[in-house]
Amino acid sequence: MSNSDADRGTVAQVQSVDRAISVLEMLAHGEAGITEIAGELGVHKSTASRLVSVLESRGLVEQLGDRGKYAIGFGVVRLAGAATGRMDLAKLGQPTCQSLADEFGETVNIAVADQGVAINITQARGSAAISAQNWIGQRTPLHATSSGKVLFAFMVPEERKRLLGLPLDRYTPRTVVEPDELSVELDRIAVEGYAACYEELELGLHAVAVPIRGQRGEVIAAMSASGPSYRLSRQRVRQIVPPMTEAASELSAQLGYFAD
Repeated sequence: MSNSDADRGTVAQVQSVDRAISVLEMLAHGEAGITEIAGELGVHKSTASRLVSVLESRGLVEQLGDRGKYAIGFGVVRLAGAATGRMDLAKLGQPTCQSLADEFGETVNIAVADQGVAINITQARGSAAISAQNWIGQRTPLHATSSGKVLFAFMVPEERKRLLGLPLDRYTPRTVVEPDELSVELDRIAVEGYAACYEELELGLHAVAVPIRGQRGEVIAAMSASGPSYRLSRQRVRQIVPPMTEAASELSAQLGYFAD
């Protein structure tokens, strides 16, 4: 297949995704039949029917009756629920992050796992924080950040093994990229209940993270404190782990988890 053929195929795929999203947005405002959907998209009814069939197979739309109109399906509710859970965690976690940031003087974040990376959803900056960088929405590597290592350590074994089998990027000379070495560290994190990174993502940056648990006790997020290595020393990391763990436990309780 030539490059031009591949380009045309990519454009067609993107166009199909755009149309599928348009169908969902249309149905979000009310029920519609194939004729109405085709008219709104400016396509033939057969094209609209194929799009709707794919969405229906994934539970994102459903047909009302044998030959009735289409409406938003429960699959959308499931996806919205996942997003709402993150928003709830971000909202609930903000006061906790700010309290710790004020206490430590450092930057405190909450991150969740997202398709093989950690994504930050909440941030608070302490008075001593020297960086104005906004980490919210930033995707960071699991193996080179404290939050990422916590999320990595508590993953289901199959997913953890799969990710360990992928190439690991080296961000600094201190980044752990050997799978066996990283696996041993993840086992230790799971036992000790916290992860620390010393200049593994950026030279001069240290960080420490603890897990946040959901209703069933599963680790759903990680809360980290980060700062310059000259201030957030290894000794200070060990000192702030207990208050961070306590704060994470309190936040987990707000989310419905109570340890035995």
